[in-house]
Amino acid sequence: MISVRDLSFSYTRAPFLHDISFEVGDGEILGFLGPSGAGKSTLQKILIGMLKHYGGSAVVDGREARLQGGDYYERIGIVFEFPTLYEKLTARQNLRFFSSLYRTPPRDIDAMLEAVGLLPSADQKAGEYSKGMKSRLNFIKALLHNPALLFLDEPTSGLDPTNAQVIKQMILTERAKGKTVLLTTHNMQDATELCDRVAFIVDGELRALDTPRNLILRKAVSEVAYTYLEDGREREGVCDIRATRDDALLNRLIAENRLQTIHSREQTLGDVFMDITGRVLS
Repeated sequence: MISVRDLSFSYTRAPFLHDISFEVGDGEILGFLGPSGAGKSTLQKILIGMLKHYGGSAVVDGREARLQGGDYYERIGIVFEFPTLYEKLTARQNLRFFSSLYRTPPRDIDAMLEAVGLLPSADQKAGEYSKGMKSRLNFIKALLHNPALLFLDEPTSGLDPTNAQVIKQMILTERAKGKTVLLTTHNMQDATELCDRVAFIVDGELRALDTPRNLILRKAVSEVAYTYLEDGREREGVCDIRATRDDALLNRLIAENRLQTIHSREQTLGDVFMDITGRVLS
């Protein structure tokens, strides 16, 4: 679906993106993770045809991104981080208008509204919606014409956990239908749950590209943490997961049935990002 080779881009004389290469297959979710200003949004703008003066190659659906025509936008759906809606129109009117811009017959509008919990407020003006409601409306707007490729920029931003889970499940449903998804996010939990692979981008460079699991295991420092009571106070012990047999305290507590809690403790994707890039997401 997407093949990027030695991609570079500059807003001024100084390079902004440096020799980025990757591929995305049909039915894959690839996540771009990086701090603000890392180049994630610029990369997305190149792939959707907004920025054409780049070096290298960025082939999307068999054609160079800079050469894509109007029919390209019939096949892609875009969710920008900040909703693009007509605030004086109702939610239903917004969806009817945007669906009229495509040749493809739209999905059932009321069914889409119901899927994200907006059907009861479908005839309310978008300008009266909360931030989270606008985010949900903005998301389904990108799905109306049933695109084969989705570009999602922070799709769960501003959503409470329940509605964020609804959106994530809809993304996984689109992937199950064979859709390709490029996801830009600061949310490491979203990336871990959704992405088949993740790309770490810092200062315009691709620092790592692999599955979340492989990245975590590559840097894994797994421990066993346990708590117990001593002199009326709860205390904690920690040992390497590969050395539990050699931890005399742990084994004594097990023998004496004195453990309060015990669990494994692994690195998160955020820990791995910081280890590899030396940066934190912000």
